[in-house]
Amino acid sequence: MKNLSILGLLILLFVSCNSNTKKTNATVQNNTPVGQNKSKLKASIERGKMVYNDMCTTCHLPNGKGIPRAFPPLADSDYLRDNQTESIKAVKFGLSGEIKVNGITYNSMMAPLGLSNEEVADVMNYINNSWGNSIDNFVTPEKVSEL
Repeated sequence: MKNLSILGLLILLFVSCNSNTKKTNATVQNNTPVGQNKSKLKASIERGKMVYNDMCTTCHLPNGKGIPRAFPPLADSDYLRDNQTESIKAVKFGLSGEIKVNGITYNSMMAPLGLSNEEVADVMNYINNSWGNSIDNFVTPEKVSEL
């Protein structure tokens, strides 16, 4: 039971961690018209919801609120808003160590989930635009691959 709790904490920490870089503009850096970006973002969010439901709900719950002191919240998360690059890295590569989310310290490990760059981008777009989050950062597979 203790090992299961530790594993759960690790997974949650991985998904919920973010970097100290601030959010970026939602406009893709490839001169795509904004309307096309909105359409691409909507499709990405739909795919990301499926990834989230498959890989993330166990720890972060369907409502993104996590489990206090065990798995950090993604819903209305100051860490997610303020640390987008680290969040993307956490989803892609896993995360260990201490983070502070909404004033609460979490210190666990999240194992890499084995997601493709597209899946990471999609789940980040879903999380960034769910449960009251409105993080203006359109994550693309190209951004993920640059990390």
